[in-house]
Amino acid sequence: MKVQLDDGGKAIRVTRPDDERLNRSLHGLTRSLIANMVEGVTKGFEKRLRIEGIGYQARMDKKKLVLTVGYANSVEMSPPDGISVELTDPTTIVIRGADKQKVGQFAAEVRSVRKPEPYKGKGIRYDNEQVRRKEGKSFTSGSA
Repeated sequence: MKVQLDDGGKAIRVTRPDDERLNRSLHGLTRSLIANMVEGVTKGFEKRLRIEGIGYQARMDKKKLVLTVGYANSVEMSPPDGISVELTDPTTIVIRGADKQKVGQFAAEVRSVRKPEPYKGKGIRYDNEQVRRKEGKSFTSGSA
């Protein structure tokens, strides 16, 4: 791939050497990676997580995110460089940064501490995530 600045540094052009399958796919990948870098610097990326469950909450301890999600001990997580974590309330976590991959990775790591379970819906989920609920045990009257 050949990456060059056009229009006096106002546009980035990505060109491919030929139309082979690998070069076409790498062309699209390179273009989208550069577009995400530009968007990250200009606007930034953010992921919102919600904590559901009685007694489940998050708090900030200096730079660390401390999650109390039903385990015997609370879970401490420190965000990577370039990522900021903000709590709008004890059950909403906002992860922001310029690197789309780092924001998504840290959000996935926070969610994996306590994934939403399908019976009561407790756990950490993305703000727009729909958790499919299952029906619990049902007792039928009759012979055993």
